[in-house]
Amino acid sequence: MAYQTTTKTSYGQRLSNSFKGIASGFGMLIIGTILLFWNEGNFVKTQKSLREAEGNLVKVSDLSTIDPSLNGKLIHASAFADTKDQLADELFGVRETAIAINRKVEYYQYVEQSSSTTKDKIGGGQETITTYTYEMKWTSSPVNSEKFNDPGYRSSNFVLANVEAKTEYAKNVSFGAYKLPSFIITSISGSISAQVNFGNDERAQWEKVIADKRAALNLQPDTTPVQRVHVNDNVVYFGKSSAVPNIGDVRVTLSKVMPADISIIARVNGSTFESYVTSNGKTVSKTTMGTVSSEKMFADAHSSNSTWTWVLRLLGIILVMGGLRSMFSILPTLFKVLPFLGNIVGAGVGLVCTVAGGAWALIIIAISWLWYRPLIGIIFLLIAIAGIWFLKKKGKKNEKTEE
Repeated sequence: MAYQTTTKTSYGQRLSNSFKGIASGFGMLIIGTILLFWNEGNFVKTQKSLREAEGNLVKVSDLSTIDPSLNGKLIHASAFADTKDQLADELFGVRETAIAINRKVEYYQYVEQSSSTTKDKIGGGQETITTYTYEMKWTSSPVNSEKFNDPGYRSSNFVLANVEAKTEYAKNVSFGAYKLPSFIITSISGSISAQVNFGNDERAQWEKVIADKRAALNLQPDTTPVQRVHVNDNVVYFGKSSAVPNIGDVRVTLSKVMPADISIIARVNGSTFESYVTSNGKTVSKTTMGTVSSEKMFADAHSSNSTWTWVLRLLGIILVMGGLRSMFSILPTLFKVLPFLGNIVGAGVGLVCTVAGGAWALIIIAISWLWYRPLIGIIFLLIAIAGIWFLKKKGKKNEKTEE
């Protein structure tokens, strides 16, 4: 059943919070502005670095022997990434000749979720009703339930086995006659199941660990013997039944990354590789699973650069708009003595801050592009000026309406 709390905020407290919002809003505006300017410059720098790398790229079809003439050059090559290193997860009896072994750990826990509704009161006060609900689900880390709002769920979470997630990588991975550096090794993907090898002794040890943990937690003892360690291929389950999980159950999944064909773009450094540093200080290195052409790898890199630029651009615009709204939130709050009047002022402030924030963001983007790409920057600047003109025209229209 949902648990609710009601919080009442006086008119004075709301005004005080609004004043505090001026400082936080100004901070958001500054952060958003810096992010927008940096992001546009970073896009252009990354684009230039990728083009420079494309122009200096040497395509290599055979890496069976170390070629001294390639030293210091940026190359594209496809080959088999192989290793003879044997990796082990002794805790679960996994031993594999692999590039990586990964131990993923999940915990079945109560998770608190909340939703709030607010209601303005005549006189400027506000009432907030927060509803808390609780869901049992698998999580990547234990959930601290000591601060749950519902006393009925407080301190309800625990775990039957303390197991940490980890990934171990091979140190020696060959790529033809060359040796791959760690930054390429860790970028090799394609996980498959890693077989768990549990003997009776190991299973008995884990059963004792869980029994001791249950006793320490004062959990109700079993009336009949119950098995709480289950192994199924690459999954070790600590709990009564994996089909019907209970709070405290732990699920461990073991996987491995096997030797495979990969394609890389990197700078040759003796018998290994390093990132290529372009003239503007940017680094370029790419790893893709399978045999992939350099054209496809660079096309994907350009696409990724564009996508991340748009993501950060939208984030910057949201920060700028949100910062302005927070800075001017004092205005609708002043009129909240009469809720309907405060809502009208709030809608107006929201509209103005949205348009002004969009215009401000475009100006910052335009200034950045004026530095890096003058023609495109001028177009952005004209759009921003049009937004400011719209605001002024709307303001004059409102003045005439009031007269």
